[in-house]
Amino acid sequence: MKSRVGSQGSLEEGKDTVNKVVINQCKPLSLRLLQFLLLFLGLAIVFSFVSMYMVRYSVVQNVIPMVQSRFQPCFQQLSLESWIRPPSNLLHSMNDSQLFWRASIVPQIKQYPFNRTRKIAFMFLTRGPLPLAPLWERFFKGNEKLYSIYVHSLPSYNPDFPHSSIFHDRQIPSQVAEWGRMTMCDAERRLLANALLDISNEYFVLLSEACIPLHNFKAVYHYISKSRYSFMGAVDEPGPYGRGRYNPNMTPEVNITDWRKGSQWFEVNRKLAVDIVKDEKYHPKFEQFCRPACYVDEHYFPTMLTIESPGLLANRSLTWVDWSRGGAHPATFGKADINDQFFKRISDSPTCVYNNQPTSLCFLFARKFAPSALGPLLEHSTKYLGF
Repeated sequence: MKSRVGSQGSLEEGKDTVNKVVINQCKPLSLRLLQFLLLFLGLAIVFSFVSMYMVRYSVVQNVIPMVQSRFQPCFQQLSLESWIRPPSNLLHSMNDSQLFWRASIVPQIKQYPFNRTRKIAFMFLTRGPLPLAPLWERFFKGNEKLYSIYVHSLPSYNPDFPHSSIFHDRQIPSQVAEWGRMTMCDAERRLLANALLDISNEYFVLLSEACIPLHNFKAVYHYISKSRYSFMGAVDEPGPYGRGRYNPNMTPEVNITDWRKGSQWFEVNRKLAVDIVKDEKYHPKFEQFCRPACYVDEHYFPTMLTIESPGLLANRSLTWVDWSRGGAHPATFGKADINDQFFKRISDSPTCVYNNQPTSLCFLFARKFAPSALGPLLEHSTKYLGF
């Protein structure tokens, strides 16, 4: 019995010992758990505050640019560059009245407040494609800062020049132009007006798809830029094809003594280009009273500029043509015509006057050339044309 009691007592003592150990082990575990929970709660609170701050900061950052973008136009500063930069795209929605008004705006201070490189605007008046474009591309190559190109074709024509071509995207908004009608002169005014939108254009040359250059670009630029006069024919021709086309109903704006005739293909400086574009005085008279057999493209500009600015005209064209075959149109030259004798004939033309001095260099361009002439012209361009 004693042994059982002893063993029982030992067992009870063992139980007490085990319970004490378990209790002692639970106390540190509960304390650690509590500490962990408190630490987690503290981190959660800190994370919540940080998240709220970041959300508020991002909202403010997003709102401020939005507010600034809404009010930015009110504070945007205009620079000189924004006024003198040429249009990046020649296509626009202006009608002729709006375009001519915009193009006729002229600064009243002659001295430019920036470095201005004077360019020649080459204006191509065409019905459709430019079959001689490869020759012109060779002519222009390496002189990109000294020229600009504008093409007026029939509205129905869709050009397909590659992106690498200098003629790519150089078409202006166009309308139908009829030979011998005022719509032809309107197309020429449209070319001038679009070219005037580029403040760097100082000289304006009108060409057709059948024209070629007779000299390299450097020679052409020097000849035009150094001239004191613009090259437009304005002849007082007494016969039936001159004064015989005059209509007395054009008085008092145009008298018969003012009546002039000249080639359609011209070169004018910026002042004369503005004078042509802004004209409202002579245009109605020519539109109404100069109709076939009065061909307005031969009389309108020469007569108007003779009245308004006679001292600025050289009274001759820079474009050579051959009228020796007779008829309403000049001769057209093809592949078989491109030879030494042909270009010698052009160079042997009668002398003319340049800056009040006689000269044998009278023509910078020539027409009319058929597409078949392109091959031999490219093959012999160095020999015949200097480029």
